[in-house]
Amino acid sequence: MSAFDVVAILLSLAAVFGYINLRYIGLPTTIGLMLMGVAASLLVILVGQFDPSMAEAARDLVEAADFDDTLLGIMLSYLLFAGALHVKLDDLASQRRVIAILATAGVATSTVLVGTAAYLILPLLGLHDVSYIYCLLFGALISPTDPVAVLGILRKAGAPKSLETKITGESLFNDGVGVVVFLSILGVATGDMRLEFDDISLLFVQEVAGGLLLGAVLGYVGLRMLGRIDQYQTETLITLAMVTGGYALAQHLHVSGPLAMVVAGLMIGNHGRAAAMSKETKRRIDSFWELVDEILNALLFLLIGLEVLVLDYQPSYLLFGLVAIPVALLVRMVAVTIPIAALKRHREFTPGVVRSLTWGGLRGGISVALALSLPAGETRDLLLTATYIVVVFSIAVQGLTLKYVLPRATPETSADAAGGS
Repeated sequence: MSAFDVVAILLSLAAVFGYINLRYIGLPTTIGLMLMGVAASLLVILVGQFDPSMAEAARDLVEAADFDDTLLGIMLSYLLFAGALHVKLDDLASQRRVIAILATAGVATSTVLVGTAAYLILPLLGLHDVSYIYCLLFGALISPTDPVAVLGILRKAGAPKSLETKITGESLFNDGVGVVVFLSILGVATGDMRLEFDDISLLFVQEVAGGLLLGAVLGYVGLRMLGRIDQYQTETLITLAMVTGGYALAQHLHVSGPLAMVVAGLMIGNHGRAAAMSKETKRRIDSFWELVDEILNALLFLLIGLEVLVLDYQPSYLLFGLVAIPVALLVRMVAVTIPIAALKRHREFTPGVVRSLTWGGLRGGISVALALSLPAGETRDLLLTATYIVVVFSIAVQGLTLKYVLPRATPETSADAAGGS
């Protein structure tokens, strides 16, 4: 099956499922597409019991889509840039301490706690062959909150601005940090990296600091180019080249592409709007990136749903996935509570901030992609199945109920960002 065939089928399915959802179901588009993808996959599996060729063809499609490479190597750059374009730097600056702690120490704490819990739980389910290092890998891939899942849902939740900024900022930055943590542990697990502080610190500095620096350079160059011309077609092309070429360059330089795209998007979305774009260019660039964001989101969540076709349905794997849901939520609450409790001595927070950050820490496609990148084998099948169950619960249940958990914005809480609460 050619790449064009795969894209054609996925776009057609996304369009048909999107139409059915909007016409008859009414769920948020991304959640609706994912759930319809899950339902279609389960139907294919059922029919496959009578017609194996149909199930095999569907699995071939999903495998040809190559979810981990497609998301981490292509989609993520555009989605992160598009998301960062609409985030205000002043809002992020007012919440910088909370965001920085949650995106670094929070991810590390969650990784260790989830990994340790998994190591203790797995033998109770008859799964004795999973080493502690692979349990830590599970913790690393399930800990980062997903910016793609979070941003679309938060736009309609009506939460206080300061709380929305915390959740958004954390999800944008902990993605890059989480990938670095995952790669470090994976390197130790596969023997490609020594379990030494110097080696891991060097990788972290190279990936994170390098990604931030590259993003700043890309943003600066883009701003200079945008400020010297006034033709929206070329200016839109410049932003597209920044993302495409910049992400490819990040991969060749072995720095964090996600962090580079976030920084570049923030610079273009803030300084670019203020000093380098006409009103017409702002309108056109916004329309272009909103469309890119919507199309790629549709494809991404459809692919998440279709990944049902490649899971291993051993009962013990499914049971571990179900157990992992409350474990992930409990650990998330701990990882959020510690920094919030420490910072409460110096500032005030929106009521219900721990509850909101815990339930609003959605997992998404990045976790699935990282699980798919694990070395093939029974451990990968186990961790992939468990990850998928946590992700589907997170998007479908947490995503659909998040608006009921978040406090509503009021005149007082709308001004929170200025006060740093």
